[in-house]
Amino acid sequence: MLILFYIALGYLAITTAILLRNRRDFKPLEPVPPGYFARQSPGVSICIPARNEEVSIERCVRSAVSQQYPDYHVYVLDDSSTDGTPDILATLEDQFPKKLTVLPGRPKPDDWLGKPWACHQLAEASREEILLFIDADTWLEPAAVAKTVRAMGQDILDFITLWPSQQLGSFWEKTVIPLIYMALLTLLPVRYVRRPPKWIPPFLRKYVDPLFAAACGQFMAFKRRSYERVGGHQSVKDMIVEDVGLARTIKQAGYTMNMYHGRDVVTCRMYRSHSELWQGLRKNFLAGFGYNLPVFVVMGLLQGVAYVLPFLALPLLFFWEEPPILQGFCTAVLLLALTQRFIVNRWFNWSMFYVPLHPLGVGWFQVLAIQVLKDYMMKNSPTWKERKL
Repeated sequence: MLILFYIALGYLAITTAILLRNRRDFKPLEPVPPGYFARQSPGVSICIPARNEEVSIERCVRSAVSQQYPDYHVYVLDDSSTDGTPDILATLEDQFPKKLTVLPGRPKPDDWLGKPWACHQLAEASREEILLFIDADTWLEPAAVAKTVRAMGQDILDFITLWPSQQLGSFWEKTVIPLIYMALLTLLPVRYVRRPPKWIPPFLRKYVDPLFAAACGQFMAFKRRSYERVGGHQSVKDMIVEDVGLARTIKQAGYTMNMYHGRDVVTCRMYRSHSELWQGLRKNFLAGFGYNLPVFVVMGLLQGVAYVLPFLALPLLFFWEEPPILQGFCTAVLLLALTQRFIVNRWFNWSMFYVPLHPLGVGWFQVLAIQVLKDYMMKNSPTWKERKL
């Protein structure tokens, strides 16, 4: 037992150091000074793939057509929706004919997945210099496009991705979704998304650099020239986590990228029920590890040892009057784990009530991992938006 607590404490010490460093490096976009785009404002295509999005599409589109930026156009692709999405889009297109174009989706080829195919069609139909892809369950603040274009120019970037502020509604959303951000910010040093680590020998950097690529498909902006040169969404046409695939492709090609906190720029409500949450993460979980089963299993075990074991063991250790050193290590591990969740929840303005429930969220992911492994072994394809993946 003591060995497990040593492992947990070492893991938490390293990940806490990364989290605290990211607290400085993971920054929001800066405000745009008045008159900044008076002389030059590159055109922006806001591209929105939509399939069965009647709950969220109107808010998303209205926020997109209300940007405080001189030159932009909104393109929405209706990807064979079977709900009220087409009617909502038709009404919006009538209201904003100069700023909004609604495109009917073409039949999906067999070797493409749905979202990359929809985004590929949007890129083909649009003409502006910068491509901004957002999901239909997001909404933009009025200065979102202006802040993004300024950052791309000021930081000399070919690709920008933002992690939205997440609006959480149900119990399970508040318990589970923060773990996604927590995993990102405790395992990935954000500064290395922009540039490779200096401690890596130069001859290895081109091989190691793509390992630090990360992206959020809810908000991705590309310079069109760079996007087309790496093959665009065609280069990730069969990837479930196409956002990470594109980020790695950009880095492998030698283009520049960075990621930012989406505060005051973009907000998202990913899932609205437990079943949506389960199915949505079920399709992405193993794909996010590149289908690398050993890494997937090892990370699952580490998460269980660091975040679940001390929560279960501490009451038993005191009840059985185990050696004080064992109780001390268990308490230290538990406090450090909850401190991480406290930092993340406070950072993103999520309820502190759910900090003590962090082990429950990790346990939820452990159960999901078992389901995902079962899907993989039995070759079960998850369904999303009434479409087999």
